[in-house]
Amino acid sequence: MPRPKSKSELLEASQANYQKLLDLVDSLPISLAKTDFPPGTMNRNVRDIFAHLHHWHLMILGWYKVGMKGEKPAMPAEGYTWKALPDLNRKIWEKYQDTDLETARELYQATHQQVHALIESHTDEELFEKKRYKWTGSTSLGACLISNTSSHYDWGIKLIRKAMKVLQA
Repeated sequence: MPRPKSKSELLEASQANYQKLLDLVDSLPISLAKTDFPPGTMNRNVRDIFAHLHHWHLMILGWYKVGMKGEKPAMPAEGYTWKALPDLNRKIWEKYQDTDLETARELYQATHQQVHALIESHTDEELFEKKRYKWTGSTSLGACLISNTSSHYDWGIKLIRKAMKVLQA
């Protein structure tokens, strides 16, 4: 699917990859969905992927709330730079280690709906005009949302598929 360039394309891509991820997980026997992936990735199972995506939803929703008040959000998070994403992602991973698969999935689904509603509330121009909002810097709100929805969901799908090829071999 090409990178979205309009509100309708963003909604379609986001929803399509959201559903693909859920369908992929639903196609797995529950025992496999709860099995750790082969070594080599920080996000070691389906729960970790749902939790990671949920937390990034929370971050974009937070950035949006702060940014739309005319303030500068801490991006990607307080105390972290974009170059320190591995450290931030490790902190996110650690935060959800006591969360079960079902709860992580529910959190992911709930915050996806919140981000989807945010997309719905904007026009094409508001989403895709670069530098429209000071807080998004040189990019557009839509680009931030693509990174936190359709593209990020695709990352999760690919990670699960890669792990399942090894686990089911």
